[in-house]
Amino acid sequence: MNREELLKAIDAKYTAMGQDPDVHLSGLLHAEPMTYWDFVQVDALLGLQTQRTQLPDEMVFIMYHQINELLFKMILWEMDQISHTENIKPEKFVMHLMRISRYFDMLSNSFDIMGEGMELEQYMKFRDTLTPASGFQSAQYRMIEIASTELINLIDYRFRKTIDRDTPYEHAFEHMYWQVAGKDFKTGKKNKLLTNFEDKYKKKLIDHMKDYNEINLWTKFKQLPKEYQEDKSLINAMRHYDFTVNIDWTIHHLDAAKKYLGDAAATGGSDWQKYMHPKYQRRIFFPELWSQDELENWGVTNLEGIKKV
Repeated sequence: MNREELLKAIDAKYTAMGQDPDVHLSGLLHAEPMTYWDFVQVDALLGLQTQRTQLPDEMVFIMYHQINELLFKMILWEMDQISHTENIKPEKFVMHLMRISRYFDMLSNSFDIMGEGMELEQYMKFRDTLTPASGFQSAQYRMIEIASTELINLIDYRFRKTIDRDTPYEHAFEHMYWQVAGKDFKTGKKNKLLTNFEDKYKKKLIDHMKDYNEINLWTKFKQLPKEYQEDKSLINAMRHYDFTVNIDWTIHHLDAAKKYLGDAAATGGSDWQKYMHPKYQRRIFFPELWSQDELENWGVTNLEGIKKV
């Protein structure tokens, strides 16, 4: 586009908006040029790390989790493109799924940063200042799960038979698999980890459940025309995402926790080994895309070599 065409396009754009194009051009004339640090908001970003101790490796721990939250935001952004695109084609579905999987691959591979990047002695000191905070309390991660699949696949495995699509959202929320990290199901009593999390995010998460009830990735896939559902590249992308999140990333996370915690309780007080390991809660986003043998051995055997069809 040459300069004359560009000016005509600018004129048409702002005229259509009911704006005076000359005013906007005048503003451009006097505006300061964009800089990298302003565009990325570097100063604000680098000012978000606040330690609670003087232990140097606490800074590693803080920044690592902030990077995780930024990646979670990127993942949610990509999921939104799938869920809110009408008549989505397999190519676009696959494109966004693979972006999401690559972000989770980064998360999986990043655990060495924390696993090898902190002295155990320092970690065991500053972790006490975090109580009862826990990575469990990442609302963005819960939103990713909710936007990935039907709620029944996130319900605690022990209670799935008692819940269906007519179950109130509030009741489903109370039986999500993550409740086991802070709730005694016999008494209904919740620990501080869980009550703090729900006080801040429960309404937001229930609203998210409602918003994605019919546009989560699994439902979106099942709404596609049959020929699209049989597209091998799409099926493989779905399986890759399911495996990456619910086995690969989870096992890497578990292994990193074991390195530092051993058999100790998590800062939030949860039985984290049973809570985190995929073979216990059997978190599977797209169950019908896996064979019976794969489902029965979920989290027990390495499915990496057989996740393509």
